[in-house]
Amino acid sequence: MADITIYQKPSCTTCKEVFQILKETNTDFDAVDYFTDPIPKAKLRELIQKLGLPVEALIRKKDQLYSDLRLGEKQLTEGQWLDLLAIYPDLLQRPIVERGDKAILARPARKIREFLAPSVPADSLASGAVQDVQSVTEKPNVAH
Repeated sequence: MADITIYQKPSCTTCKEVFQILKETNTDFDAVDYFTDPIPKAKLRELIQKLGLPVEALIRKKDQLYSDLRLGEKQLTEGQWLDLLAIYPDLLQRPIVERGDKAILARPARKIREFLAPSVPADSLASGAVQDVQSVTEKPNVAH
């Protein structure tokens, strides 16, 4: 099993872009087409926690189905939203990319590159940057 999982709709343009970036960067990943392999409610709840977003942020509010079901007029609980997402996967924003205890909504697709970047402690990056700037700006002692 790969460290990264992409939850996607294979015909989605953004999903295709993220899929391509993952391949280009030689990233080992699993792809889940949640239209043929629905995401269980418990997993959706876990993804929401990893994303750090409320469930409403994962709803495709511009989707025709959202309008048809008049969801903008309703106050739904997280459980009710999860029930709807289980029935109507088209309502779920995509793609969602999961790695370990973190997940992102990879919209736009370029967000995946930042997610894939190795994490470098901010203090070591800052001190390294200062040293690099100093070495470039220091004038060499040249005897004339």
